[in-house]
Amino acid sequence: MTETLSHWGRARLQIRDGVVATADRVEDDPAHSRISENFIGTTSGEMRILQPMVRRGWLQGEGGIARGEDAFIAVSWERAIDLVAAQLTKTISEHGNEAIFGGSYGWASAGRFHHAQSQIHRFLNVMGGYTRSVNTHSHAALEVALPHVIGSLSGMGTNHTPWELIIGHTELFVAFGGLPLKNAQVSAGGVSRHRVGDALQAAQAAGTQFINISPLRDDIDEALDAEWIAPRPNSDMALMLALAFVLDTEGLADTAFLARYTSGFERFRAYIRGDTDGQPKSPEWAAAVCGLPAEQIADLARRMAGARTMISAAWSLQRAAAGEQIAWAVISLAAMLGQIGLPGGGFGFGYGAAARVGNIELPFDWPAFPQGRNPMSSFIPVARLGDMLEHPGAGFDYDGARYHYPDIRLIWWAGGNPFHHQQDLNRLHRVWKRPDCVIVQEPHWNAIARHADIVLPCTLPLERNDIGIAKAEPHIVAMKKQLPAPGEALDDFEILRRIASRLGREQAFTEGRGEADWLHWLYAATRDTAARHGHELPDFDEFWQAGGHRFDPKVEPRALLAGFREDPVVQALRTPSGLIEIFSEKVASFGYAECPGHAFWTEPAEWLGNAPDGALHLISNQPGHRLHSQLDHGPYSRSSKLSDREIARLHPDEADARGLRDGEIVQIRSVRGRLLAAIRPDPAVMPGVVQMATGAWLDLDPQGLDRHGNVNVLTRDAPTSRLAQAPTAHTTLVLIYKIKGEPPEVKAFRPPPILQEERE
Repeated sequence: MTETLSHWGRARLQIRDGVVATADRVEDDPAHSRISENFIGTTSGEMRILQPMVRRGWLQGEGGIARGEDAFIAVSWERAIDLVAAQLTKTISEHGNEAIFGGSYGWASAGRFHHAQSQIHRFLNVMGGYTRSVNTHSHAALEVALPHVIGSLSGMGTNHTPWELIIGHTELFVAFGGLPLKNAQVSAGGVSRHRVGDALQAAQAAGTQFINISPLRDDIDEALDAEWIAPRPNSDMALMLALAFVLDTEGLADTAFLARYTSGFERFRAYIRGDTDGQPKSPEWAAAVCGLPAEQIADLARRMAGARTMISAAWSLQRAAAGEQIAWAVISLAAMLGQIGLPGGGFGFGYGAAARVGNIELPFDWPAFPQGRNPMSSFIPVARLGDMLEHPGAGFDYDGARYHYPDIRLIWWAGGNPFHHQQDLNRLHRVWKRPDCVIVQEPHWNAIARHADIVLPCTLPLERNDIGIAKAEPHIVAMKKQLPAPGEALDDFEILRRIASRLGREQAFTEGRGEADWLHWLYAATRDTAARHGHELPDFDEFWQAGGHRFDPKVEPRALLAGFREDPVVQALRTPSGLIEIFSEKVASFGYAECPGHAFWTEPAEWLGNAPDGALHLISNQPGHRLHSQLDHGPYSRSSKLSDREIARLHPDEADARGLRDGEIVQIRSVRGRLLAAIRPDPAVMPGVVQMATGAWLDLDPQGLDRHGNVNVLTRDAPTSRLAQAPTAHTTLVLIYKIKGEPPEVKAFRPPPILQEERE
């Protein structure tokens, strides 16, 4: 058995007859993730792309009209590289590099060298640049809002108050959006040891009381015996404002902290008291919005003020209409409690969202494969892909400035799957036909490969050598090649090296190095970085022979913003005032009515407060049996489905009201699309809500019905606001219908029609 590293952790894989037979736990991981079992049966088989493919209609000069619906023709690597080089040259000469969209959004491999996004971005930079995307689907609204509030992204993906300062210190852990352990299986860059579950149990044993504020009771481990509060989805803002109202009007706010460490509280105070709009944000007001008793809201505020309280907000909360407001509301509430910077108190975004959140951070960053500099300035907010393709040249606002969408003629994707991440996939399927060409590097026939014109077959992490460094964990793994590449598949570096060679740019792309040379270069840089911080790593040969290396980071735990609390002058925040900006003059100056510069309630376009009869609020959360859509055709992912379709959970009362039985296949519809799913009644889902995991491979029929259960055919492709232009998947209403007759067969795990090789 050989150990490997993935974004969901380490595993020991047993290879038999050239395929993965088992994926077993490593001894020192207390909560091994089974997602590695999806490698079993997926490194080969009919869904594996074994040679370059070109879409028939594109090859015959028909453009993008049948993109996503067409047959493919197998070609040689020589022919594929000719086509790619010619298309890239034509696009640059006729339209400029701005017309190239280097999408490549996704987690792909945990390796530091064979990281698809880094590889393609380096290649495109060598070729003169490309239009890029900014921010992430995970927490785009926070990425834009938090620097306006606290001057950095601390407490979002890094620099949280660590578990060591929660255990034994936090008395009340208020988790807006819960603490789902299934999400904590994964972490970008890999997981050394899954520790979140143990940390939560240790905190409970030390006296922490947990409150799960979520539409899903199982958004927190049952063993924590958490109190469950279930407000209407998208009403968390109103609840937080009412909590702030109680703290203010009952004299429970820490006025000394507010005076010394914050700016603009009086503006926020006037709003929650109703001085600016005539509506006090009282518990009685919030009760009507949230569907909770007013006294329960007031009692929660008093309990928070009477204890060392950690306020946690899941990243999912800001993936909704006006998602930026969550940043202001959580931090304003924590500031009123006056515990920011103290052990066990304050705030954090994303506890439970990834394995790294809550770990003690290393005081340095590990080296990565260099991408170079992008000469192009054109960009889009990551969720605005559909807008860019549908409205080239149109203007858009973003973080106080005005920009324009470029006219994209060539999309090049390597790593990631926009037909998973993006919302309103019927729209994306339609507008994806507009560019002249789509090039995709993929190992499997998933939706992004099916929507390509040229498909370049790439290897899986198990089929190449790499170095894995678990982010925020002192564990370096020798990711040794365990399987030969099937068919004619090549790694992304070799694919791009060959294309660069054809275009006369090989030296600029490779710097004269092959895979082994780059691995030695990366490890040497890693070793130098570690040495500068007092850590001695073995030489490369010793490291590679051992299969990895682990060291003790010896970093003292510090609470989030502890230094700022100790001295707000010397360690001022990078905000205009140097303080926590409960009201931001800068954001207010942008003139966005939906973002006035402080925490603000606005009614969502779709929610239970304005729902038509029979509508349910859709919660499209992360899957527990795969990472996003990766390896959805693997056995562990497919074991989570019913009749090979994704499961839709709803409260038993909602199922009974519609006459739905466990396991029944139904149609779920929004104004944007339709899908089929298998029903599962579950009292862990609050009434009025239906929950489905994301990541099912798209399986559209000619009428736009997804037969498999890709939830993003239902979700809204609309921005949070003009500030961040972030995704709003969680602001979605749906209706459920019984279907007549036998449901159509799922075809997500069948390859597209493949024709004989092209004849000269």
